[in-house]
Amino acid sequence: MSEYAIEMKNITKTFPGVVANDKVTLQVRKQEIHALLGENGAGKSTLMSILFGSYIADSGEILLDGEPVEIKNPNVATSLGIGMVHQHFKLVQNFTVTENIVLGMEPVKGRVLDLKSASKRVAELSKQYGLQVDPDALIEDISVGQQQRVEILKTLYRNANIIIFDEPTAVLTPQEIDELMEILKALRAEGKTIVLITHKLREIKEVSDRCTVLRRGTYIGTVNVSDVSEQELAEMMVGRAVKFEIEKPEKLPGEVMLSLQHLEVKDENGAVKIKDLNLDIHDGEIVGVAGVDGNGQSELLGAITGLLPLSGGSIILDGEHIEQLSIRERIEKGLGYIPEDRRKYGVVGEFSIAENSAIKSYYKSPFRKKFGILDFEAMKKEAEHLIDQFDIRSAEGPVTKAGSLSGGNQQKVIVAREISLSPKVLVVAQPTRGLDVGAIEYIRKRIIDERMKGRAILLVSLELDEIMNLCDRIATISKGSIVAVNKQHEVTEREIGMMMAGSHKEAQA
Repeated sequence: MSEYAIEMKNITKTFPGVVANDKVTLQVRKQEIHALLGENGAGKSTLMSILFGSYIADSGEILLDGEPVEIKNPNVATSLGIGMVHQHFKLVQNFTVTENIVLGMEPVKGRVLDLKSASKRVAELSKQYGLQVDPDALIEDISVGQQQRVEILKTLYRNANIIIFDEPTAVLTPQEIDELMEILKALRAEGKTIVLITHKLREIKEVSDRCTVLRRGTYIGTVNVSDVSEQELAEMMVGRAVKFEIEKPEKLPGEVMLSLQHLEVKDENGAVKIKDLNLDIHDGEIVGVAGVDGNGQSELLGAITGLLPLSGGSIILDGEHIEQLSIRERIEKGLGYIPEDRRKYGVVGEFSIAENSAIKSYYKSPFRKKFGILDFEAMKKEAEHLIDQFDIRSAEGPVTKAGSLSGGNQQKVIVAREISLSPKVLVVAQPTRGLDVGAIEYIRKRIIDERMKGRAILLVSLELDEIMNLCDRIATISKGSIVAVNKQHEVTEREIGMMMAGSHKEAQA
């Protein structure tokens, strides 16, 4: 009997203009957590989509427990005991947890749908694996972390022995990530074989037994995680030394460029989400907003950018009140925005890189000709320049659909667009969420570069190390208010964490 639960040998898969997998081999032992590591676009998800039957390889073979198998679609994969938790959840928002889990294999008693017994089974599985999900809750009413647990339960309900996790922590809070790591360990202890697609080195070191590295669609090597450092894994992944800490030259801040005064924001039910919030951002500085997710960060971003109405207070950009201006008018006054959800607010997936690059300035020269006709050649020319300048990797250049790009390259499209508009104030939200170490290094360097040009930058991030690494001052938010503003070198990560939890530090900056 084979020691491997999974063997994928010499797998090749091509798409128009790109070789996603080039003779890749993967060997996963039984009852191990095996990390699949690589940059955005390295071919990790494609390889696992072949194992799950979403794609069919051009060549190569797959063996389970030493026996060759042909996986033509996900139903075949499910019948073979393979489950996949996708990065973007496949859930029906107005269905219950149980209804989502049984979808496609609904239990019946006679001719009647038997959701009662299904709900009982879901509750048993939830308890067995410590998932703590209410079987009768609506998906739209539960957190993102709980929705992911529903996806895990879907695989367990279908008796999966091999579970693939595709970038499972990309949309989770730090607390939810810690909980997921414990769930993965519990699944391994129950005899499951786990493949973890990720580029987060800390998580690999915490839970994985072995790690296979891909780079630009090719196999680089497989290592025992305990034998290598995070730095060594990073170098295998990107093919060069990676700096985990970005150099940040000294720069004296200039005049106040963005002033938030006594802001108040209410939700659609009238509940106050932002309360008497005050904050100034100067030219040539990065001010970070640190806080536990759900303490008003999203509402703050919405108020500044015009996505949400203010119920009180003022927003002053370069001496002008902008709180009553439209989104376009705010952009024209010099406000740039890198949104926290790149798929929802950052790019239009069906538009090309060229169209996305011009989406905020299509009505201006050089993209607009006489009589309002768009100049797509001018868009392509500008996109070619940005692709080269920002190292955006795409199969077909400027005409590549943004939705076909990896997460890191989508983010580069957004960063390139916003920086090319030369904003006076750049609002940056979760800039490196879901990105690999190479892309993280690049994006952070570009943010520092903008600071050195004299831009005023407001950075909202759930990653405390990112806040500590990039920011000149740190504003801690709790329950919709700024509870403290400190110079970066005068406060520790632990102190910031305590303030996030409600313990105030008196020193202000």
